[in-house]
Amino acid sequence: MKILTVLSLAAFLVPAAACADGGRVSLKEAITLALERNHLLKAASFERTAAEREVAVSRSRYFPRLRLDETLSASNSPTSVFMMKLNQGRFSDGDFAIDNLNHPSSHGDFQTTLTIEQPLLDFSIARGAELADKEDTARGLALEWRRQETAFTVYGAYLEVQKRQAFLGVAEQAVADAREHERLAGVRGEAGVGLRSDQLRARTFLAEMEQQLISARNDRLLAMLRLAQATGGKPGESLEIGDELRAPAVTPGSAELAQLALENRQDLKGVALAVDKAEVGVRQARQAYLPTVHASAAYQMNDRDIPFGRDNDAWTAGVSLRWELFDGMRRGNELARARATRSAADEYRENYRSEVLLQVTEYSLRRDEAAQRLAVARQALLDAEEGVRLVARRFENSLATMVELLDAETALNRSRALLVENESDYALATARLYLAAGIFLKEVMR
Repeated sequence: MKILTVLSLAAFLVPAAACADGGRVSLKEAITLALERNHLLKAASFERTAAEREVAVSRSRYFPRLRLDETLSASNSPTSVFMMKLNQGRFSDGDFAIDNLNHPSSHGDFQTTLTIEQPLLDFSIARGAELADKEDTARGLALEWRRQETAFTVYGAYLEVQKRQAFLGVAEQAVADAREHERLAGVRGEAGVGLRSDQLRARTFLAEMEQQLISARNDRLLAMLRLAQATGGKPGESLEIGDELRAPAVTPGSAELAQLALENRQDLKGVALAVDKAEVGVRQARQAYLPTVHASAAYQMNDRDIPFGRDNDAWTAGVSLRWELFDGMRRGNELARARATRSAADEYRENYRSEVLLQVTEYSLRRDEAAQRLAVARQALLDAEEGVRLVARRFENSLATMVELLDAETALNRSRALLVENESDYALATARLYLAAGIFLKEVMR
């Protein structure tokens, strides 16, 4: 039987009850489902959102900070009691008595302070915001690459269901052929021209084929469960495929695919972005030698009896400059570390770039190899079908044994399975080449 017949049997002979929910989806629908509900993709999306919030956090350091503090304190320390009374405006002539100064009674204070702080010159804020922007971009690239990988995973799972359907068709046909051989052996035995051993051998062969059919059904169901899982489905959910996948044509040459990979691979861009982040780290380490300037102002109220009360109030305002002149060579070592990190990132980028180009070359060669193997498998199936036809005719004329016939049938079943395997490998090799070029999602969803 031709492979198209096998595929047709695979599509119609499997009971619909094998699919837990009876869902049938096209490839584009399956990928759309995965892009909406795949858990790993959702995780990458949340990481991107977290990076966006980190950008806002970093930029918030440019704005003034307003803080309200309420402090309750009590003491009989001479200096503390002196300052509490002074802040509350409750200092009197009696408090200057020597005994009162040296041994004051315990005193309490509610201090309310409203403070505003504003950075005027701080290069670390700009570098921190720049690093956050780079990280946000990196997470965006990681999210896009995760989308490509998720779509490719769904494609592979979808193709696996199709392959298992075809294997099931092969198994169904093998059982049908084995039953026919068993029937012929029985007819020859009843006519007195066959051997009892032929009937037993045909029956044994039929049992082997039926066992393979049981496994093929189970494999197909597992493939549908994995497809549902790849799309983010619930445990126990399965999906039936609605399309027959064919390997798409690859029009660009190897050189063009390599250029497309350099332009479109988001993971490669992410590695390149690590070099930019390391460069920001170098600038941040250099600017640590510069001073910082901050302004601040505070309004203070003090009360002896109640919180947020006001026996007396005061304000303070000022500008501070901090310039660290010597830090035990800490900043010098941090700068050297940042430069080494940048050099390491640059080497990683060059290595990854080389790896990406090698992937394109490898997958292009593997696709050519799969195409050649597919052509051989198609011819092998034709030869195996002709071989079974000739041996069957010889067997009917008592010129061949049942063992010879079943050996030819086994070769035919193997050829059918190998053709299914090679067709699947060829389609997957094509998809993997598109993924290596960074254009898989674009090509498959067009």
